[in-house]
Amino acid sequence: MISGVTAVVKPVSGFARGISYPLRAVKLFRQQPGLLRYLIIPFLINLLVFSTTVYFGLDLFQGMLETYAPGTEVWYGVILYYLAWMVALLLTTVVVFFAFTVIGNLIASPFNELLSEKTEVYVSGIANGERFSLSRFWQESRHALFVEIKKMTVFVVGMALLFGINFIPGIGSLIYAVLAPAFTLFFLVIEYMAFVLMRKQLSFAEQRRYIFKRPILMLGYACGVFIVLAIPFVQFFSIPLAVVGATLLWCDFPLDN
Repeated sequence: MISGVTAVVKPVSGFARGISYPLRAVKLFRQQPGLLRYLIIPFLINLLVFSTTVYFGLDLFQGMLETYAPGTEVWYGVILYYLAWMVALLLTTVVVFFAFTVIGNLIASPFNELLSEKTEVYVSGIANGERFSLSRFWQESRHALFVEIKKMTVFVVGMALLFGINFIPGIGSLIYAVLAPAFTLFFLVIEYMAFVLMRKQLSFAEQRRYIFKRPILMLGYACGVFIVLAIPFVQFFSIPLAVVGATLLWCDFPLDN
C-alpha cells in the first residue's frame, strides 16, 4: 500500500478510486487472513440483524398486501393488484434496508472501531503501541455506542424530514427523489469514515474539512458502499467492508495531504 498519495485527483479517476475501496477491502482480507478474526463478530451481528429485519419485513409486506391490494375479479383489479404489490415490495425493501443499516451499525460499532484500528496496523506496519485489554475495549465501546446513537438519530430525523417533502404539491416528489439519495450517500461517508477519523481524535470541524476537501473521492466511496449494500447476501459483509475501505482510504489520503 502506498501512502501519501496526493489528494488532488481528476474527477473521473477520483470517483473510480473511491468506489474501489470496498472491493480493495476484500483483497486485503485475502492478503491478511489474520484480519478475519475481527470480522467474525460484526458478521454474526449483521447476519442476525438482517435475518430479523427480513422476517418482519416479509410480515409487513404481507400485511400491506392484505390491507391495500384490491380484488382481482375484474381486469383493472389485476393491474391495481400488481401495482399495489410493487409499491408494497418497494416500501418493504426500504424499511428492511434502513433498519438493517441503522441497527446493524449501532450494535456493531465498537467492533468496527477495533477492525479499523487493526486494519491500519496491517497496512502501515506500525503498531498502535497499546496492548488490547477488555477494560479499554469496553470503555471505548461506550463512547463509540454513544456517538453511533447520535449519528443514527440525525439520520432518522433527516430522512423523516425529507420524506415530508413528498407532500409538497407538484414538485415535492421530485425534490425528495433527488435529496433522499444524496443524503443517504452523504450519511454513508459520515458513518464509516468516522471509525477512522474519530480514532485520530479529529474534531467535528476537522472531520468536515477532511471529507469536503475530497468530494469526488468521497462520493465514489459512498457509491461503492451503497452497491455492496444492494447486492443480495453480500450485505452480511457490507459493514466490515465499508469500515476497512474507509481505513484504506485514510491510509492513502492522510490528513496532511
